[in-house]
Amino acid sequence: MDLKLLAFDAEDLAVISAHLQDATVACADMAYLPQEKRFALVCMRQDHVGGGAARPCGLHFNFVRKVQRLRVPQEETPQALTLIGVGFEETSAPSGRVTLLFNGGCAIRLDVDCIDATMRDLAPAPAEG
Repeated sequence: MDLKLLAFDAEDLAVISAHLQDATVACADMAYLPQEKRFALVCMRQDHVGGGAARPCGLHFNFVRKVQRLRVPQEETPQALTLIGVGFEETSAPSGRVTLLFNGGCAIRLDVDCIDATMRDLAPAPAEG
């Protein structure tokens, strides 16, 4: 089943986080687009509902004011990270900080005006057979 999930609050974001747990993300597949106030990434998520196959998936956040990379290698590095989870800390409603936590103590913090995220599978599920 192809997933397309939207998040507009912390509970919605927790659902996206559950679906992306253990996804692999290449450092080169993450980008901040300051003109559009958007942060986007492409990952390979484990489709636990569809039999555990790896699926290419996109995730983006809108209304992003600032991005901080904590111990995350530069984009040019071919290294891949494993996503542990995605969380939200409210600072001044509805603004806050989204944290993408990766293995090895790496994290990306997004200062956002509000939660506005979309997760979408980028390819159909492999045929069973």
